[in-house]
Amino acid sequence: MRKISAVTSTFALLMATPAIAQDTETAEYPSPNAIVEAAPASDWVKIPPSDLLVMDLAPDAEGNERRVVIQLMPEPFSQGWIRNIRKLAAAHWWDGTSINRVQDNYVVQWGDAGYDNPESGETEQKALPDGLETVPESDYVVETHITIREMPFTHKPDAQKIREYALQHWVPRDIYAPSVRFQKGWPVGRNDTQSWPIHCYGAVGVGRNYSPDTGSGAELYTAIGHAPRHLDRNIAVVGRVIEGIEHLSSLPRGKGQLGFYEDASKRVPITSIRLGDALAEKPAPAFEYLDTNSAIFAQYADARANRRDPFFIVPAGGADICNIPVPVRRVSGE
Repeated sequence: MRKISAVTSTFALLMATPAIAQDTETAEYPSPNAIVEAAPASDWVKIPPSDLLVMDLAPDAEGNERRVVIQLMPEPFSQGWIRNIRKLAAAHWWDGTSINRVQDNYVVQWGDAGYDNPESGETEQKALPDGLETVPESDYVVETHITIREMPFTHKPDAQKIREYALQHWVPRDIYAPSVRFQKGWPVGRNDTQSWPIHCYGAVGVGRNYSPDTGSGAELYTAIGHAPRHLDRNIAVVGRVIEGIEHLSSLPRGKGQLGFYEDASKRVPITSIRLGDALAEKPAPAFEYLDTNSAIFAQYADARANRRDPFFIVPAGGADICNIPVPVRRVSGE
């Protein structure tokens, strides 16, 4: 099996040419899952319980518990909304709210039904906790500049050298962004001066009204269909579902406009939403993600972009960043 250097650009691997992908017809290549299973413990990064948002839904018709675990976005992205989300969870604000919208191949949305679906006739809205921030639209992105420390130069380069290096290492093969990459385990888009989180399957975003409203974080949604990348930089991404997405993606579709439930009895009640470190149960749920800067992740990403395990006939020779989901696993709590 071809060895991949730890310093090899992940996205050069993702965009490997078909000639490279098919260089050995008789070689055996492990599947992406096999690569992940073989990853050493040192390549897994612990997710702090304080960065988990745990949503418990009312049991299903058979009495089965339904829990959805969300990992909140790390700095520097979307932190104003995330601070609001932490305050809302601490105030138990979501307790007694509901899932109000399920739009096929798009999103599931939850929060206050009076806010989410004003056409339902429920005009009374649940009061928000004091002290929530009003986050500006400028915070949909963060300022990003490639630094000299990222580049293998022995002397200070000029602006043109920086530009050439950036173009060489940021492979511009994405439709929605000049460049895409993984940062701290998350897929992000990037141009010369800015970075922003990407809407992949399971991404959690903040519901809002028309601009300049940016949403408080009280109304949230998750993507349950083809990655809605047109929402990037238009709505705040604040996290991703890392466990229990099936409790949302399998819900009956709403029949109203945009997938809202016209019949209030169809809404799924939310019994509680808590931060992981505020749960009554001990130990708290514990998770790890595969370090996206590791050599094993580069090998995994290459395998996702160029499937060479026995089932596949023709390696694709590339991959959309959303088709390279960052592996996350549950581990024993401390």
